[in-house]
Amino acid sequence: MNFQDWFKLFQEQILHTSLIEWLAVGFGVSEVLLAKKNSIWLYPTGIISILLSMFLLLNVKLYAETLLSIYYLVMSVYGWIIWKKRKQDGENQVSWSSNKELTIAVLISVIGFGILYLVLRHYTDSDVPVFDAFVSSTAWAGMWLLAKRKIENWIFLNISNIVAIPLLFHKKLPLMACLTTFLFTVAIFGFLDWKKIINKSRLKLA
Repeated sequence: MNFQDWFKLFQEQILHTSLIEWLAVGFGVSEVLLAKKNSIWLYPTGIISILLSMFLLLNVKLYAETLLSIYYLVMSVYGWIIWKKRKQDGENQVSWSSNKELTIAVLISVIGFGILYLVLRHYTDSDVPVFDAFVSSTAWAGMWLLAKRKIENWIFLNISNIVAIPLLFHKKLPLMACLTTFLFTVAIFGFLDWKKIINKSRLKLA
């Protein structure tokens, strides 16, 4: 696909994008920007985005993707509860992961990849089971770390994003690829902002 074909497809996607899809994307972008600011409001906006996305996925019969969205929904509720509790307890700061937490995150990625790959390879007609499984499993780990307010969540989410971008282009979804590129950029600044929060917290304790 040359640039002219890509741009034409991009224009067609914009023109035919439904209101629900625009709202899902808008709330999804808001979620990441709020996460960058270390705001608990990332969760209610994220939940709205997930619910709207699930409606769209069911409408086009992408049942496996809908199941993944259910995982994101559960993790969002879980994260919202944890963040709210920490705020009430006066522990509102982000932190680096412990070795145990990093090990769990890696296991989520590896085991999740294995399970998803086998399901996609043997029970679906996916032509990209490796990349699809990798994107989802690393995002799973990132969401778990985000719920625990660990700075490494940005690293796992961007490992997922950097593979998702060319995958979306391959699937001829340039609008979604551009959105993921934006999320990738925001995640870089999110990591840097959270690092500043951690450093300020250490200075206060010193």
